[in-house]
Amino acid sequence: MPVTQASEAAARRRRTAGTVSPAGGGGVAAGAGPGAGVARQKGLRPGVALVLLASIIVSLLAASSAPTPLYAVYQGEWGFSPITTTVIFGVYAVAVLVSLLVFGKISDHIGRKPVLLVALAAQAAAMVVFATAGGVGVLMVGRVVQGIATGAALGAIGAGLLDIDRIKGSVANSFAPPVGTAVGALASGLVVRFLPAPTHLVYYLLLGVFAVQALGVLALKEPVDRKRGALASMVPEIKLPRAARGAIAVAAPVLFAVWALAGFYGSLGPAITSRLVHSDSVVYGGLGLFILAGAAALSVPLLRETPTRTVMVSGVVALIVGVAVTLLSIGSGAGGTGSEIGFFVGGAIAGFGFGAGFQGGIRLVIPLVQPHERAGVLSLLYVVSYLGMGVPAVIGGVLVVHGGGLLDTVREYGAAVIVLAAAALAALLLGRRAPRAVQES
Repeated sequence: MPVTQASEAAARRRRTAGTVSPAGGGGVAAGAGPGAGVARQKGLRPGVALVLLASIIVSLLAASSAPTPLYAVYQGEWGFSPITTTVIFGVYAVAVLVSLLVFGKISDHIGRKPVLLVALAAQAAAMVVFATAGGVGVLMVGRVVQGIATGAALGAIGAGLLDIDRIKGSVANSFAPPVGTAVGALASGLVVRFLPAPTHLVYYLLLGVFAVQALGVLALKEPVDRKRGALASMVPEIKLPRAARGAIAVAAPVLFAVWALAGFYGSLGPAITSRLVHSDSVVYGGLGLFILAGAAALSVPLLRETPTRTVMVSGVVALIVGVAVTLLSIGSGAGGTGSEIGFFVGGAIAGFGFGAGFQGGIRLVIPLVQPHERAGVLSLLYVVSYLGMGVPAVIGGVLVVHGGGLLDTVREYGAAVIVLAAAALAALLLGRRAPRAVQES
């Protein structure tokens, strides 16, 4: 991912000085802190390792969105209310948050591979729980286990990608999450619609994917030397590297706003789509989230050469426009001709804004942190993101049941996302000098 000229120059200086492995190939040179002395390990080639780690992000996020099209099936079988759907969604987000706060920095102490292996094992266990679930309680247990595993893995994978190659790793960190969300939402719906055992098969398929990826992790080079302080790192602490504080202050509101949109589509999207297209098909249930996440993924290569601040500004503007189009389509009447087209078009525009805002935040912050700070800073960025995704979604579920119903809640939620995005845009413009004043240490 292109970064500012200052960041690129600093990266070149580090490579010249031996801080980063010149090949970018899975480690740092001797005497360079984390990873010192391990660069000569045998293991997967850098390109293969990068693809493997990115694929794990894709599968983790695919697994997290796989239940979305199934909520209607579960609701029909178990008879729960819409608020339960958003609580199930919110429980996952809370579990990710807690895991990020507790385990977000541990891979900087014990290594990337042990964290990834344990996380993949926990994900596999969650798939078994989902496949055998017989009620809401068991489903929530599975979501908690899944959330903890995802949170523990995200910081380690994101830092591992940057260990291999700063530029390509930044691209993968921005590109993989929306791809995973899109793939999980649509693939789950297709499996449920056209293959047998609708509430079982998709989870067993994901279980197989996680098993194969665990074998790949065993073959990775370990870029981090073990060091003391693993237990202390598990005490939740918000510690910002001085060099990145200004950039984080600008990126955080944008990340919160764009992930609030993801929460909107993940929790209420299936119900809205079902009402608009007059169909209870599980394929339609995941279509809105697929379009949103697909457009987000598309924004990464399209904006790759665009300056970071321009990416963030254009992302927030697209988010506001897309949500406004979505609300207008819903406001024209749930059964009106063409309203579903407006909903999907608005989702595509907003999704492009989601992808631009997310990758802009990553690109703004990551070049300013040292290798041993990567996992912790990436975990912090994900904490902000999942707060944005989880908290508004749970509030929306409460309003559906105890407020004005689905359509009124959708309008209120959409309006809140627009307000959040406008506030983020103001913070971005008012704080335009902050990241420029920050120098890499």
